[in-house]
Amino acid sequence: MLATTLVLPTTASPALAAPPAPTSAAVCPDRPPPPSDPPVLAHFYIWFTQASWDRAKQDYPAVGRYSSDDLDVMKGQVAEARSAGIDGFMVSWKSTPDLDARLRQLRDVAKAGGLKLAITYQAQDFYRRPLPVAQVRHDLQVLADTYAADPTFHLFGSRPVVAISGTWNYTVAELRSIIAPVASKLTVLATEKSVKDYQRVSSTVDGDLYYWSSVDPLKTPGHQSKLVDMANAVRENCGLWIAPVAPGFDARDIGGTTIVERRNGETLRTSWAAALASTPDALGVISWNEFSENTYVEPSEKYGSKYLDEVAALTNAPPPPPKELDSTAADGEGTGSLLTPLLTVAAAGLAVFLGVTVWGTRRRRTP
Repeated sequence: MLATTLVLPTTASPALAAPPAPTSAAVCPDRPPPPSDPPVLAHFYIWFTQASWDRAKQDYPAVGRYSSDDLDVMKGQVAEARSAGIDGFMVSWKSTPDLDARLRQLRDVAKAGGLKLAITYQAQDFYRRPLPVAQVRHDLQVLADTYAADPTFHLFGSRPVVAISGTWNYTVAELRSIIAPVASKLTVLATEKSVKDYQRVSSTVDGDLYYWSSVDPLKTPGHQSKLVDMANAVRENCGLWIAPVAPGFDARDIGGTTIVERRNGETLRTSWAAALASTPDALGVISWNEFSENTYVEPSEKYGSKYLDEVAALTNAPPPPPKELDSTAADGEGTGSLLTPLLTVAAAGLAVFLGVTVWGTRRRRTP
C-alpha cells in the first residue's frame, strides 16, 4: 500500500513539547488520520486472585485485595476509569477458562459503563517462554469468533484491536500463519520496541503498541525522539500507533533493578507530553493495576486517588458530582438513612452519563 512518510520533529524537550503538526499526511485509504484528541486506554489485568497480593507488592488497591472475579470491584473500576476520562481498557488475556470468564464479565460491565475494550494477547507463559504458534492461532480465532461483531470492542472501526505481546519471538512466516485466518475480523498489532524490529514484521501486522513502562521520561536520552521515530515507521506502513504513558516504575520485587520515581505526578505528565508529541492513534497508559511493577494509576492505599486524579486532569475529565450531605446522619433521625443510598445510586448514574457524554467532546490538556 502506497504511503507518504509522516515526518515529525525529534529535538523538542519532552517536558515542554506540545504535539507537533505533521509536515505531510500519510496516504492511507483504509486508515483515518491520527485524531487530535486520541482515545486514552489503560492496560488492565484480570489475572488476580486474592493470593496474588501475597507476592511482590509494595502497595495495595484502595478497594481491597480483590480477585478479578469480583463483579462489584469490576463495576467500580470501570466507573472510576470513565470518570477520569479513560476511554477503554487494554485487557491482558489469553484463552483459559478463568480468563475467558473474566473477559465475558468485563465485557458486560464495560458495555453498561460506556467503556471500550481492546486486547493485549499474552503470548508467553509464566516464565516468559513464547506460546506455541498453534495455541496463539487458536486463541485469536476464539477472540474473533466471540467478539468481532461486538461494538464494545470496536475502538477503531469494526474490527477489535488485539496486540500480540512478544511478536519478536516469532518469525514473519509464523506471524502470518497466526494472523491470516483472522485478518478480516481483527486489527492485529505488533509490540515491537524499535524501528528495525517493527519493519521486520510491518508487512504482516496493522500497527504497533509499544509497552515501554521502565523508561524515565525526564532522564532517558532520546525518549521522545524514539517515540516519534516509531510513529513514523508505523505510519509508513499505514499502521495504528499506540504510544506508551507511565507514572513510574519499580520492579525490584520481581527481580528488576530499574526504578523510575513518580515525582508527585511529574513523571506521568512528562510521559504524557512525549507520547502526544508522536501524534498517536491512542495513548496506552501503563497501567491500571500492574502492582508488581508499580505502574498502576488505580486508587491505592499509599497514593489514594492521586494518580487517577492526574489522569483526569490530563484528559480534562469533568469532576465527579458532589456527594450529598445528610444533616441527620449524626443522630440517626429523619430520612437521611433512606435517602443516602438513593443519592449514591443517582450520583453514580450521573457519573457514568457524564463519562459517556464526554467521549467525543473533551480535549486533552497539553502538559
